[in-house]
Amino acid sequence: MTVTLEVSDNVGTIRLDRPPMNALDVAVQDRLRELAEEAGRRDDVRAVILYGGEKMFAAGADIKEMQAMDHAAMVLRARALQDSFTAVARIPKPVVAAVTGYALGGGLELALCADFRVAADDARLGQPEILLGVIPGAGGTQRLPRLVGPARAKDLIFTGRHVGAEEALAIGLVDSVVPAGEVYAAAAAMAARYAEGPALALRAAKQAVDSGLETDLATGLEIERLHFASLFATEDQKTGMRSFAEEGPGKARFTGR
Repeated sequence: MTVTLEVSDNVGTIRLDRPPMNALDVAVQDRLRELAEEAGRRDDVRAVILYGGEKMFAAGADIKEMQAMDHAAMVLRARALQDSFTAVARIPKPVVAAVTGYALGGGLELALCADFRVAADDARLGQPEILLGVIPGAGGTQRLPRLVGPARAKDLIFTGRHVGAEEALAIGLVDSVVPAGEVYAAAAAMAARYAEGPALALRAAKQAVDSGLETDLATGLEIERLHFASLFATEDQKTGMRSFAEEGPGKARFTGR
């Protein structure tokens, strides 16, 4: 399989495995959507890592496959392309991208679907679609400016240039930079920390933040209010508050119910 889901200690790793560059062809896109939806459903998955292996996250779309498509074909395919990435972005659990090697074009767009990005110190990231006479089509023109701001996003999109890990960290494109051999371990440690948290509260927090960013403040506050109140129907809320009152903060053991 070109994409797999492996689960260990409540952390699911969605692994790209299409050497040498993990090119994101139609089959990979469709499989990503399937596994993102599966990870979202599974109770034994409490956090997710996106990983392309020790050498490469994903160097972009399969250009040879895309080159063969005309306008009519891409009109039909573009929706499925976006839907596959949106499925990753909508995983209702914390998602960490472990970025090694290159994350370019669709590879960067996939990393942008994660909540956090851990990058190797020799990683290269970018949106080079403009050099092919097109623009990002899997969310880059929308998710990138929301993350780094419109001017920085336009610079990356307009020039197609690659940025190194340190510049990516400086502009907020990635959240941490570690030695290349430690990327997966660092992402796994981050994911494990979230996997121990109250699953329903984490789901609510992610949905409140993500939905609130797409609307005005008043509507966002209403979204927050509804999620906040709903959590008082969960066992984890009762466990968390009882533990706080009896033992102090940080001692609760959550069950995800």
